[in-house]
Amino acid sequence: MTTITATWRDAFNAALQSHFAITTDDAGLTDTELSRYADLEPKAAALQFGEDYDLDWVDQGWR
Repeated sequence: MTTITATWRDAFNAALQSHFAITTDDAGLTDTELSRYADLEPKAAALQFGEDYDLDWVDQGWR
């Protein structure tokens, strides 16, 4: 199991907020759930999470 560092979590949260306007707390994610994405860079992990859960993009109308 990959260890989730505070730095990785902060960057993941920042990417989630900028792309989907949510955080790990908003989504109710635990370290167990986050570990599925921890082998990815934070931005890639956030984008994969958004795709996996069909999240709406913040800028959906502008892409």
